[in-house]
Amino acid sequence: MKLSQFKFNLPDSLVASNPSEQRDEARLMVLHKDTGKIEHKIFKDILGYFDDKDVMILNNTKVFPARLYGNKEKTGATIEVFLLRELNKELRLWDVLVDPARKIRVGNKLYFGDDDLLVAEVVDNTTSRGRTIRFLFDGTDEEFRKNIEILGETPLPKYIKRKATAQDKERYQTIFAKHEGAVAAPTAGLHFSRELMKRLELKGVDFAEVTLHVGLGTFRSVEVEDLTKHKMDSEQFIIEQKAADIVNNAIEKKHRVCAVGTTSMRAIESAVSSNRTLKAANDWTSKFIFPPYDFSIANSMITNFHTPESTLLMMVSAFGGYDYVMNAYEVAVKEKYRFYSYGDAMLII
Repeated sequence: MKLSQFKFNLPDSLVASNPSEQRDEARLMVLHKDTGKIEHKIFKDILGYFDDKDVMILNNTKVFPARLYGNKEKTGATIEVFLLRELNKELRLWDVLVDPARKIRVGNKLYFGDDDLLVAEVVDNTTSRGRTIRFLFDGTDEEFRKNIEILGETPLPKYIKRKATAQDKERYQTIFAKHEGAVAAPTAGLHFSRELMKRLELKGVDFAEVTLHVGLGTFRSVEVEDLTKHKMDSEQFIIEQKAADIVNNAIEKKHRVCAVGTTSMRAIESAVSSNRTLKAANDWTSKFIFPPYDFSIANSMITNFHTPESTLLMMVSAFGGYDYVMNAYEVAVKEKYRFYSYGDAMLII
């Protein structure tokens, strides 16, 4: 497949810059793979598509406040530092992106907060915008995390052209988030409310939690026409034996197994055993899924509406069928569905 096959026209007005009023009241487009039928529903209607002993696989990663604003020593210039991942806990070394990058050189010190609550030193260049920084902090890890919490902003994607608010702190996080490490939310999971989860449980639906710490690489644009030449950034994922057992039991009994989001799907497809069941794993994955692809674990999928030419759209097309999914996206534009992180949802069954 070629990159240009995943182009479509998306009016700016359909990019959601705020979440729906209630988590479970976003719109839901339902795609039936067997018949090609498309239904238009509300997210909470998902209850009608799942039964006793079906399984939903959730990504329980937790977004941390990864966007910091600081000042450069001497000049006082304002610098945005986006924390990507912690490289060494003891040394407080972090992999970050800086903006404007041309002003930040190895040896520079950066000050964060009115009273310099945190200070960091740039120790290496990694990419054109990437740096390795070391926080100069003597307190405990708990105190350090608390300061990041105080200074950091919810890392809303750049296409949401407004400042993050207190509401985003809650809404750009799933209600089942547990393990901190993501710089972007697993957005399909944002639609689940506590009430909806309870109603699914009462219906007998099981939940299997996996962890994939979403990195910015998930959203990195594809710059090669030949998709086989694109390299994904690697992301850490963890699948416990308990989750694998829940999923494998459902596969064996021929129940519905639903991957909630592309990140859950990438995690499970990165841990497939030789007999096409799910295995426990604690690893890094750079798996890139695009059509044609033979999925091993999930037979249904919940996802949001993604950007043109994105690896996320490619994965969804591989799962739902290229022609069917691209046609559904045309319908979504026509029907004014809301796109991207805070947008509406799609269920493929």
